[in-house]
Amino acid sequence: MGTAVGGGRAVPRYVQIAEEIVQQIRAGALKPGDLVPSESELVERYGVAGGTIRKAMVEVRASGLVETRHGKGSIVKDRPPVRLRSSDRFRASHRRGGKAAYLAESAQSGATAKVSVLYIGPTEAPQDIAERLDVPAGTQVLARRRLYFRNGVPVETASSYLPWDVVKDIPQLFSENPGPGGIYARLEDDGHVFAEFVETLTARPAAKAEASELALSPGAPVIHLLRNAVTEAGRVVEVCDTLMAADQFVFEYRIPAAD
Repeated sequence: MGTAVGGGRAVPRYVQIAEEIVQQIRAGALKPGDLVPSESELVERYGVAGGTIRKAMVEVRASGLVETRHGKGSIVKDRPPVRLRSSDRFRASHRRGGKAAYLAESAQSGATAKVSVLYIGPTEAPQDIAERLDVPAGTQVLARRRLYFRNGVPVETASSYLPWDVVKDIPQLFSENPGPGGIYARLEDDGHVFAEFVETLTARPAAKAEASELALSPGAPVIHLLRNAVTEAGRVVEVCDTLMAADQFVFEYRIPAAD
């Protein structure tokens, strides 16, 4: 029997099977690190063809709750999401307390955070970054590229681009560890007082190289976030180009209702 009727519409059998497996994961019947039953086991359990099970597993993987490992099969992920509080994560009090935004939000969620620096040095500003920094494309800027881990799992890449005239006299920004509070604290120490942070988010499937870097299944969903750090003088002193594993993050925004 290929479909069932529910709510006035036919529900394909593979969707029913996928929903049942997802529910088992969410209920804890399948725990983080557990292998999802093999195709042959699921064929026997549900009495359907292998093609139906393969379609069901496509749906299960799309939920972001499992990952496929070559030679092992589908494994339940142990990747509880970080909750990002947009109105809180860039508070000056965090920087005064010596915590950069990622470390602050990870600590709030009870996670162990690690940052691996991949590159620090001059680069030519790409077109979209140059427009945000209000400089000609190809202008020399400082790039800082990092890979962020949560409980040992890579969850985010971030590349910061900063105007050369702003950073050339701040030697800490050329170091792997810029000091307590991160690069925003060093910019503030140099007199660049922040007025706001403006973020643009889009969702899309991960490219092959991106999926590999973040240990995701091919085509897994990612969030592409671009952030402008704007000073009270109205200047953008950093653009952060970030790619995030979508199953790792929950975005929570507080939007004032009054003028």
